[in-house]
Amino acid sequence: MSDHRVRARRVLAAALRRRRRALVMFGLWSALGAVPVLVFGRSVAGATDAFLAHRTWPALAWLGALAGGAAVGAVGAARAYGPLAAIVEPFRDALVRHVVRGAVHESVRTGRADDGAVARLTQQVEIVRDTFSGLLSIASGFAFTLAGALIGLLTLMPVTLLLVVPPVVAGLGLFLGLVARSVRRQRELILAEERIAESATALAGGLRDITACGTEEAVAASAGRLIDLQAAAARSMARLAAGRTVALAVGGRLPLLLVLAAAPWLVRRGATPGVVLGSLTYVLQGLSPALATVIRGVGGSGLRLAVTLDRVMSAAEVPPVPRPSRAGGSELALCRVTYAYGPDAEPVIDDLSLRVPEGDHLAVVGPSGIGKSTLSRLAAGLLAPVRGSVTLGGVPAAEADPSVRALIPQEAYVFGGTFRENLSYLRPGASDHALDHAVAAVGATPLAERLGGLGGTVDPAALSAGERQLIALARAYVSPARLVILDEATCHLDATAEERAERAFAARPGALVVIAHRMTSARRARRVLVLDGTRAWLGAHEDLLEDCPLYRELHGHWTTEGQAPAVR
Repeated sequence: MSDHRVRARRVLAAALRRRRRALVMFGLWSALGAVPVLVFGRSVAGATDAFLAHRTWPALAWLGALAGGAAVGAVGAARAYGPLAAIVEPFRDALVRHVVRGAVHESVRTGRADDGAVARLTQQVEIVRDTFSGLLSIASGFAFTLAGALIGLLTLMPVTLLLVVPPVVAGLGLFLGLVARSVRRQRELILAEERIAESATALAGGLRDITACGTEEAVAASAGRLIDLQAAAARSMARLAAGRTVALAVGGRLPLLLVLAAAPWLVRRGATPGVVLGSLTYVLQGLSPALATVIRGVGGSGLRLAVTLDRVMSAAEVPPVPRPSRAGGSELALCRVTYAYGPDAEPVIDDLSLRVPEGDHLAVVGPSGIGKSTLSRLAAGLLAPVRGSVTLGGVPAAEADPSVRALIPQEAYVFGGTFRENLSYLRPGASDHALDHAVAAVGATPLAERLGGLGGTVDPAALSAGERQLIALARAYVSPARLVILDEATCHLDATAEERAERAFAARPGALVVIAHRMTSARRARRVLVLDGTRAWLGAHEDLLEDCPLYRELHGHWTTEGQAPAVR
């Protein structure tokens, strides 16, 4: 079984396990909702025998008990929705978080937006939520209805259980044996339909080329194979649907026939007409509808839940969080690293070796689109090199303790909440003194005062891009990260604010890598890495002015224009 299917089952189990109290309350109210089934057959039996004996008031009392049971059941059914929501809504929220994490990870990994995440959030997650809710209602309803009907038969005439229980068990067993196969066939059917849709789209776009190359027959044969696979999956689903009908007939209809056929034998054993009628009522109004509901519900909603949840988990799959390493220090080392966005694409980073030791301050410059941000993601372990290795503190960067490094991108992430919560996000429990020191170090004190201090409320929409960057910088400063990577993280600040923030991080323990927005960042750094797509230069500012033509061009542009050159 694939990992994402195992995780899908674990997600469902966790949704129930973490809401035990709500699950218990849902069960109690559902049990109360099944009271009408428990009293239905018994009331029918009592009222029938009383009317036949011309005892009107006892008969009316039995009918009153039936009405009372219906009222109690209505209360139970209505009150069950609250606990059901307490189970289902957190489950939906967990799926949304999973989809968002997967979409963010995929976007970071590929550098492109995950357009499919919108469909998963707006359609597939809602399908899972609705079907999960429906299945919980169906399962609880079936369990308590079955229990109520069997208890009622036991109180009427225990021997009737011998006529009812065996076919019910046989029908359930037959149905459960079909469930796993139905899930597989449903998944195969959906995948076959998707492959046909993809093939049809490709054919529509390439009809002219197909005709020009004379490959109509080969293409038709290929499409025909896909259609045959889809038809085979559909036929298999139809056979399984027929099997579910047989299971329903065995478990829901056969008990009725057995009770009717055994009626003379039951009468000889002392059964009254009311007992026979009450037994038939339990089968007709309790067992048979409950079994039909669970078979149709699981056969329909259950399959949709299994397949859709499977696709949500697989499409939004996130690699497991690695166990934190015990590597010390923050030394970053790239050994002959090559990275390209796709197997046939030109490398963005080509055979690059680089060492950033503890305490180093490195600036990375180069023309726009040359691979600076790609380098930052490789250093942070968010991208895996095609060739070569990236290590942090002596271990692969992707396996290093996440708290060892902090990557601050150009678009700073700020969330609604207090100023303190935003600053302490990467270091929960940080003291107010540490937070105030970080705010002062990066030059965010005026912003803190405007927000009302650490307890002030942060509204991301009310902040400027530069203010959001100041919050992200202070958050990274107070974090335990030993390697800080600023990927144009100060581009919305003025030159003075940028200098203050960079000097604060340079004086902080650990190593600093700055993807430069202005050439002043390179002049402040201890070393500068220049990328130009074909080779890389590494050295001090003064040395690169003599040895690197591209660096001289970038620096000259800055000095003549009086502003940052195109190094982004």
